[in-house]
Amino acid sequence: MADCSSIRRFKDAADYTKNFIVRDEINKYLPGGKHFIDDALINRLIAETDGQAPDPVRVREIVAKAESTCETLLPEETAVLMQVTDPALFEEMRAAADRIKHKVYDNRIVMFAPLYMSNLCVNGCKYCGFREGNALQKRRVLTMDELKEELDVLAGRIGHKRLIAVYGEHPTTSTEYIAETIETCYARKVPAPRTGKLNSIRRVNVNAAPLPVADLKVLRSVGIGTFQVFQETYNRKLYESMHPAWSVKGDYDWRTTCFHRCLEAGVDDVGFGVLYGLCDWRYELLATVLHARDLERWFNIGPHTLSFPRLEPASGTRVPEESPWLIDDATFARILVIARLSVPYTGIIVTARESPASRDRVLDHGMTQLDCSSNIAIKGYSDFADEAHQEKERQQFMLGDNRSIDEMVRTLAARGVITSFCTAGYRCGRTGGCIMDALKTGREGKFCKINAVLTFREWLDDFASEETRAIGGRLIEKELAEIKDWLPKFYPTVLKQYEATCRGARDLFF
Repeated sequence: MADCSSIRRFKDAADYTKNFIVRDEINKYLPGGKHFIDDALINRLIAETDGQAPDPVRVREIVAKAESTCETLLPEETAVLMQVTDPALFEEMRAAADRIKHKVYDNRIVMFAPLYMSNLCVNGCKYCGFREGNALQKRRVLTMDELKEELDVLAGRIGHKRLIAVYGEHPTTSTEYIAETIETCYARKVPAPRTGKLNSIRRVNVNAAPLPVADLKVLRSVGIGTFQVFQETYNRKLYESMHPAWSVKGDYDWRTTCFHRCLEAGVDDVGFGVLYGLCDWRYELLATVLHARDLERWFNIGPHTLSFPRLEPASGTRVPEESPWLIDDATFARILVIARLSVPYTGIIVTARESPASRDRVLDHGMTQLDCSSNIAIKGYSDFADEAHQEKERQQFMLGDNRSIDEMVRTLAARGVITSFCTAGYRCGRTGGCIMDALKTGREGKFCKINAVLTFREWLDDFASEETRAIGGRLIEKELAEIKDWLPKFYPTVLKQYEATCRGARDLFF
């Protein structure tokens, strides 16, 4: 069990709201009171480039820099890429983004599932179904027994090995609760339907509210994966209008410095995200670059992932339908390409908020992770046999892509993309600064291809339909041939592990 003696406890939601924020843990990362999200700079860059056709030579220079160095661009360089509207020039950018993705991550797409632990919340975010005071929302916090029922579906029926665990902000779902749920996830082992081999969750990422350093150290001790916090919007004025000042989330500085505290605490994989559709997408993307550069300045570590959620309908609010900044699918695709070029080393997550058409369209736009067979209702996996079932009053927003994991794996394999269930790098210490270097040089992609093959074979044998197994098996043959060409001396070792996996061994990795 986690040692939670260092964390503070609160008697009720009012006490939590009033006393949770630790002001000294904000100020140290805003020296002189100057914030790293430079509003004046962002607005100037947008004004200077608005409606201006960029010099194609300059665009190609910036793209070449991103591809050759894999270093975060300057905001001025990202602003130039945002100007591009010429279809042919944008296609050059898209192709470069796809090459960078292959250099850094190879031809893999990492698969995960969201698991919502609670929808109690002390905040009043105007766009969110979970917000405090929304009487339409059916509130619930998973008990550990209920969590095990969810895991039995996720690990035992669907075959997931990686989760993003999601928590509302409330004293009931404290750091102690988060730690206990992580430990419960790792401990649960469930037989697979085809082979009876035990499957388990091997990586628990967390999407939660910003925490103090002491709390983050507790989560590190129980093996947290990536700590993910969505900023929602970097525009301070809009942020303050969407998040009431009386709420914990209403403190812009507490939220924007949360990743600095993560890295200080040793939680060295962090995941950024904004809610596209709340504000001008150009502002958000430039601010994301500034945020990444500030973390690199302090810690020499940037975001392990960037997520790109769009506003979706939610219970008890009209903001998702009425925002003046909603973006269409073409703009969404542009954002992903510019993000891949601007922060070349990062993972790019496109979730089931998107429609099937939207996600299929951007598979070659630099993305690296997606979720499938997702259910975001509290206790939705075990309550609903139909994976496509949704209840607006039990979830934060509505999903757009309800395809099963089997269908998605088959779709990806038909396009020559291998689905990776690998979690090896995190258990081998390839995180934080170590993985940043390996990603930028392309070394991590080689390790990950090998481990992707092993975990893909596991999943195909344990969970896949016959059609998917056949298509996936042909792809594995191609992948093994590539590994043999890359690493001829090491290939016999890889083949030995692969053959052991085919015979029923599980969780082998390099």
